[in-house]
Amino acid sequence: MGAFWDARAREDALFFVDDRRGYGSAEEASFWAGGEHALDAVLAAVWARVEPQEVVLDLGCGVGRLTRALAARGQSVRAIDVSGEMLARARELNAHLANVEWIQGDGLSLDPIGDESVDAVISHVVFQHIPDPAVTLGYVAEMGRVLRPGGWAAFQVSTDPEVHRRRPGVRQRVAAVLGRAPKGQDRPEWTGSAVDLDELRDVAQGSAMAVTAVAHPATQFSIVRLDHS
Repeated sequence: MGAFWDARAREDALFFVDDRRGYGSAEEASFWAGGEHALDAVLAAVWARVEPQEVVLDLGCGVGRLTRALAARGQSVRAIDVSGEMLARARELNAHLANVEWIQGDGLSLDPIGDESVDAVISHVVFQHIPDPAVTLGYVAEMGRVLRPGGWAAFQVSTDPEVHRRRPGVRQRVAAVLGRAPKGQDRPEWTGSAVDLDELRDVAQGSAMAVTAVAHPATQFSIVRLDHS
Protein backbone atom coordinates (compact mmCIF):
# COMPACT_ATOMS: atom_id res chain seq x y z
CA MET A 1 0.00 0.00 0.00
CA GLY A 2 2.80 2.42 0.83
CA ALA A 3 4.52 1.95 -2.53
CA PHE A 4 1.24 2.32 -4.43
CA TRP A 5 0.30 5.56 -2.71
CA ASP A 6 3.84 6.92 -2.97
CA ALA A 7 3.54 6.48 -6.74
CA ARG A 8 0.13 8.17 -6.82
CA ALA A 9 1.48 11.08 -4.76
CA ARG A 10 4.27 11.60 -7.27
CA GLU A 11 1.79 11.34 -10.14
CA ASP A 12 -0.87 13.78 -8.88
CA ALA A 13 -1.32 13.82 -5.11
CA LEU A 14 -4.34 16.10 -4.98
CA PHE A 15 -6.26 14.16 -7.63
CA PHE A 16 -5.78 10.85 -5.85
CA VAL A 17 -7.03 12.36 -2.60
CA ASP A 18 -10.11 13.81 -4.33
CA ASP A 19 -10.66 12.29 -7.77
CA ARG A 20 -13.59 14.60 -8.50
CA ARG A 21 -11.11 17.34 -9.40
CA GLY A 22 -9.49 17.38 -12.82
CA TYR A 23 -6.51 15.10 -13.33
CA GLY A 24 -3.41 17.27 -13.57
CA SER A 25 -5.26 20.40 -12.45
CA ALA A 26 -3.20 23.12 -10.79
CA GLU A 27 -6.23 24.65 -9.04
CA GLU A 28 -6.12 24.17 -5.27
CA ALA A 29 -8.71 26.45 -3.65
CA SER A 30 -11.64 24.11 -4.29
CA PHE A 31 -9.58 21.15 -3.06
CA TRP A 32 -9.12 22.66 0.40
CA ALA A 33 -12.69 23.95 0.52
CA GLY A 34 -13.78 20.41 -0.32
CA GLY A 35 -11.99 19.17 2.79
CA GLU A 36 -14.12 21.46 4.95
CA HIS A 37 -17.28 20.26 3.21
CA ALA A 38 -16.30 16.58 3.49
CA LEU A 39 -15.56 16.93 7.20
CA ASP A 40 -18.86 18.70 7.80
CA ALA A 41 -20.73 15.96 5.91
CA VAL A 42 -19.10 13.13 7.87
CA LEU A 43 -19.74 14.79 11.23
CA ALA A 44 -23.31 15.83 10.44
CA ALA A 45 -24.23 12.35 9.19
CA VAL A 46 -23.60 10.82 12.62
CA TRP A 47 -24.28 13.83 14.89
CA ALA A 48 -20.64 14.36 15.85
CA ARG A 49 -18.67 17.52 16.55
CA VAL A 50 -14.99 18.26 17.11
CA GLU A 51 -14.59 20.27 20.31
CA PRO A 52 -11.81 22.85 20.81
CA GLN A 53 -10.14 20.85 23.60
CA GLU A 54 -10.03 17.55 21.68
CA VAL A 55 -6.96 15.78 20.29
CA VAL A 56 -8.01 14.30 16.94
CA LEU A 57 -6.49 11.49 14.88
CA ASP A 58 -6.84 11.91 11.10
CA LEU A 59 -6.53 8.34 9.82
CA GLY A 60 -5.27 8.21 6.23
CA CYS A 61 -4.55 11.92 6.08
CA GLY A 62 -3.03 12.01 2.58
CA VAL A 63 -1.88 15.57 1.89
CA GLY A 64 -3.89 16.93 4.82
CA ARG A 65 -7.18 17.82 3.17
CA LEU A 66 -9.21 17.07 6.30
CA THR A 67 -6.25 17.68 8.63
CA ARG A 68 -6.26 21.37 7.80
CA ALA A 69 -9.95 21.64 8.66
CA LEU A 70 -9.51 19.61 11.86
CA ALA A 71 -6.57 21.74 12.99
CA ALA A 72 -8.83 24.78 13.02
CA ARG A 73 -11.42 23.05 15.20
CA GLY A 74 -9.58 20.83 17.69
CA GLN A 75 -6.72 21.35 20.10
CA SER A 76 -4.29 19.33 17.97
CA VAL A 77 -4.24 16.73 15.21
CA ARG A 78 -2.20 13.57 14.77
CA ALA A 79 -2.25 12.90 11.05
CA ILE A 80 -1.22 9.39 10.02
CA ASP A 81 -0.72 7.92 6.55
CA VAL A 82 1.02 4.90 5.02
CA SER A 83 2.64 7.00 2.27
CA GLY A 84 5.81 8.92 2.98
CA GLU A 85 5.36 10.84 -0.28
CA MET A 86 1.86 11.96 0.70
CA LEU A 87 3.16 13.08 4.08
CA ALA A 88 6.00 15.03 2.46
CA ARG A 89 3.44 16.90 0.35
CA ALA A 90 1.24 17.39 3.42
CA ARG A 91 4.08 19.01 5.37
CA GLU A 92 4.87 21.27 2.41
CA LEU A 93 1.27 22.32 1.79
CA ASN A 94 0.42 22.80 5.49
CA ALA A 95 3.65 24.26 6.83
CA HIS A 96 1.63 26.97 8.59
CA LEU A 97 -0.13 24.50 10.90
CA ALA A 98 1.57 24.49 14.30
CA ASN A 99 -0.76 21.99 16.01
CA VAL A 100 -0.34 19.01 13.65
CA GLU A 101 1.97 16.01 14.02
CA TRP A 102 2.56 14.12 10.75
CA ILE A 103 3.10 10.38 11.28
CA GLN A 104 3.91 7.56 8.87
CA GLY A 105 2.00 4.38 9.70
CA ASP A 106 2.72 0.76 8.85
CA GLY A 107 -0.44 0.11 6.82
CA LEU A 108 -1.83 -2.37 9.36
CA SER A 109 -2.10 -0.60 12.71
CA LEU A 110 -2.14 2.80 14.38
CA ASP A 111 1.39 2.46 15.73
CA PRO A 112 3.06 4.61 16.99
CA ILE A 113 -0.06 6.33 18.37
CA GLY A 114 -0.19 5.67 22.11
CA ASP A 115 -2.93 3.91 24.06
CA GLU A 116 -5.80 6.19 25.16
CA SER A 117 -4.09 9.24 23.68
CA VAL A 118 -6.76 10.79 21.42
CA ASP A 119 -10.31 12.01 21.91
CA ALA A 120 -11.60 11.44 18.39
CA VAL A 121 -10.75 9.57 15.19
CA ILE A 122 -11.78 10.81 11.74
CA SER A 123 -11.33 9.05 8.40
CA HIS A 124 -12.75 9.71 4.93
CA VAL A 125 -12.24 7.92 1.57
CA VAL A 126 -9.49 5.76 3.07
CA PHE A 127 -10.91 2.38 4.07
CA GLN A 128 -12.70 1.95 0.74
CA HIS A 129 -9.27 1.56 -0.94
CA ILE A 130 -7.94 -1.20 1.34
CA PRO A 131 -8.01 -4.51 -0.59
CA ASP A 132 -8.51 -6.75 2.44
CA PRO A 133 -11.50 -5.96 4.70
CA ALA A 134 -9.71 -7.70 7.58
CA VAL A 135 -7.18 -4.86 7.53
CA THR A 136 -9.97 -2.29 7.79
CA LEU A 137 -11.48 -4.19 10.71
CA GLY A 138 -8.04 -4.26 12.30
CA TYR A 139 -7.98 -0.47 12.14
CA VAL A 140 -11.39 -0.40 13.82
CA ALA A 141 -9.99 -2.48 16.67
CA GLU A 142 -7.02 -0.10 16.88
CA MET A 143 -9.41 2.81 17.31
CA GLY A 144 -10.50 1.20 20.57
CA ARG A 145 -6.88 1.12 21.71
CA VAL A 146 -5.99 4.75 20.94
CA LEU A 147 -9.26 6.39 22.01
CA ARG A 148 -9.63 7.65 25.52
CA PRO A 149 -12.67 6.44 27.49
CA GLY A 150 -15.58 8.58 26.32
CA GLY A 151 -13.90 9.20 22.97
CA TRP A 152 -15.54 8.71 19.60
CA ALA A 153 -14.81 7.93 15.97
CA ALA A 154 -16.58 8.96 12.76
CA PHE A 155 -15.43 7.43 9.51
CA GLN A 156 -16.50 6.56 5.98
CA VAL A 157 -16.36 2.95 4.86
CA SER A 158 -17.79 1.05 1.89
CA THR A 159 -20.51 -1.50 2.63
CA ASP A 160 -21.35 -2.17 -1.04
CA PRO A 161 -19.23 -5.02 -2.49
CA GLU A 162 -20.48 -4.39 -6.03
CA VAL A 163 -18.64 -1.09 -6.52
CA HIS A 164 -15.30 -2.81 -5.90
CA ARG A 165 -15.76 -5.12 -8.88
CA ARG A 166 -15.69 -2.24 -11.37
CA ARG A 167 -12.59 -1.71 -13.50
CA PRO A 168 -11.54 1.03 -15.95
CA GLY A 169 -12.46 0.49 -19.60
CA VAL A 170 -9.96 -0.11 -22.40
CA ARG A 171 -9.98 3.55 -23.49
CA GLN A 172 -9.10 4.76 -19.98
CA ARG A 173 -6.36 2.16 -19.57
CA VAL A 174 -4.77 3.23 -22.87
CA ALA A 175 -5.00 6.90 -21.87
CA ALA A 176 -3.30 6.07 -18.55
CA VAL A 177 -0.41 4.38 -20.37
CA LEU A 178 -0.05 7.54 -22.49
CA GLY A 179 -0.08 9.77 -19.39
CA ARG A 180 -3.44 11.33 -20.25
CA ALA A 181 -5.41 9.67 -17.46
CA PRO A 182 -4.67 8.48 -13.93
CA LYS A 183 -2.68 5.30 -13.49
CA GLY A 184 -3.34 2.52 -11.02
CA GLN A 185 -7.14 2.58 -11.01
CA ASP A 186 -7.28 -1.09 -11.96
CA ARG A 187 -5.06 -2.05 -9.02
CA PRO A 188 -6.50 -3.61 -5.83
CA GLU A 189 -4.92 -0.78 -3.81
CA TRP A 190 -7.36 1.56 -5.57
CA THR A 191 -10.42 -0.66 -6.15
CA GLY A 192 -10.35 -1.76 -2.51
CA SER A 193 -13.06 -3.71 -0.70
CA ALA A 194 -16.25 -3.44 1.31
CA VAL A 195 -16.76 -4.47 4.92
CA ASP A 196 -19.67 -6.21 6.59
CA LEU A 197 -21.41 -3.98 9.14
CA ASP A 198 -22.22 -6.87 11.46
CA GLU A 199 -18.53 -7.85 11.53
CA LEU A 200 -17.62 -4.22 12.18
CA ARG A 201 -20.04 -4.11 15.12
CA ASP A 202 -18.50 -7.28 16.57
CA VAL A 203 -14.97 -5.90 16.28
CA ALA A 204 -16.00 -2.60 17.84
CA GLN A 205 -17.67 -4.37 20.75
CA GLY A 206 -14.54 -6.43 21.33
CA SER A 207 -12.56 -3.19 21.60
CA ALA A 208 -14.81 -1.50 24.19
CA MET A 209 -16.73 0.50 21.60
CA ALA A 210 -20.29 0.53 20.29
CA VAL A 211 -21.66 1.47 16.89
CA THR A 212 -24.03 4.30 17.78
CA ALA A 213 -24.93 5.57 14.30
CA VAL A 214 -24.72 4.42 10.68
CA ALA A 215 -25.61 6.71 7.79
CA HIS A 216 -26.06 5.57 4.18
CA PRO A 217 -25.81 1.81 4.81
CA ALA A 218 -25.24 -0.57 1.88
CA THR A 219 -23.39 2.12 -0.09
CA GLN A 220 -19.80 3.01 -0.89
CA PHE A 221 -20.10 6.02 1.39
CA SER A 222 -21.45 4.60 4.63
CA ILE A 223 -20.61 6.75 7.65
CA VAL A 224 -20.14 5.00 10.98
CA ARG A 225 -19.93 6.45 14.47
CA LEU A 226 -18.29 4.55 17.32
CA ASP A 227 -18.35 5.59 20.96
CA HIS A 228 -15.81 4.31 23.45
CA SER A 229 -17.13 3.18 26.81
